[in-house]
Amino acid sequence: MPDSFFVDIWSDVVCPFCYLGTRQLELALSNFEHRSQVVTRLHAFELDPHAPIHSELSLPELLAKKYGMSVERARAANDHLESEARALGMTWSLGTATPTNTFDAHRLVALAATQGLAESMVQRLFLAYFSQSRLLGDRSVLDELADEVGVVGVSQLWSGDEFSREVRDDELRAQELGISGVPSMLIDNRFMVVGAQGEQKILEALERAWARRGD
Repeated sequence: MPDSFFVDIWSDVVCPFCYLGTRQLELALSNFEHRSQVVTRLHAFELDPHAPIHSELSLPELLAKKYGMSVERARAANDHLESEARALGMTWSLGTATPTNTFDAHRLVALAATQGLAESMVQRLFLAYFSQSRLLGDRSVLDELADEVGVVGVSQLWSGDEFSREVRDDELRAQELGISGVPSMLIDNRFMVVGAQGEQKILEALERAWARRGD
């Protein structure tokens, strides 16, 4: 039986449910008996691969357009998400979030992964988008955030297409697995948890997957 217990996570850095879900996973893992054997692997997923760097619409306006709802209803949905975030110790500002294209952000995470900094980089990107209204499609912003985390070699990303293939491979794998929404957490190649299901349900999935290792 292999020692490592893999949790593969497909997510986007502008996805509120991904931020909630990763925080819930963190809490679930803190109560998982075999936490020391868990290895998390992060995978790219773009909510909107065609999104522009600079959007003419605010986040509530984009949500209203995408889901055919009023802007007021979109704002109310965001208020509810902010409340869920507060319950997990986070302070969000979705009203001033800056929608953008996340392809370069995913390339940065792929680079960070080669330096053992993928999780730290993703968490910094989440914080920048959801709490600080930073434009994650702006390469100068990504440079600054990468420097904070300690990721090196970022300038090479912008001078070519390094790690573009890794991002596309992640997205192709998501298609092959039938993933259409994120976060999607594949636990030990056995169970898939989709969405921010909550700490308890994620913990139950972890425990079921571990129990199946003896089958």
